[in-house]
Amino acid sequence: MIKFTLKCADDHVFDSWFQSAAAFEKLHGAGMVTCAVCGSSDVDKALMAPSLHSASDEMPAPAPNPAEQALALLKRQIEENSEYVGLDFAREAREMHDGLTPERAIYGEARPEEARKLIEDGVPVAPLPFVPRRKSN
Repeated sequence: MIKFTLKCADDHVFDSWFQSAAAFEKLHGAGMVTCAVCGSSDVDKALMAPSLHSASDEMPAPAPNPAEQALALLKRQIEENSEYVGLDFAREAREMHDGLTPERAIYGEARPEEARKLIEDGVPVAPLPFVPRRKSN
């Protein structure tokens, strides 16, 4: 596909796409290229600069999504300032709530029924909006 800037005898300027330069010439010769404004078939190519692309003209990266940025920041802060207790989260949270272990910031994983029971028992827990990265020994 190729885009030409065209101009009619009444100085209306418009762009139009063609399959190729040869296709434009064939349609133009048959009087089938008409002004998009007034319908005149007295149309010619207007003076236009070529559109050249270099390797540096590649599409820019999409702008970061603010919600994704905020979520990544939250995840990083939790991981840096809390202890990952893995699948022992429900037990650890309950023991802290009951005063059996010292309070500290923890995060981990719990089955839905474990989390529901903690909430029913008044243990202050909240779901994280991301899947924790499992830490290995």
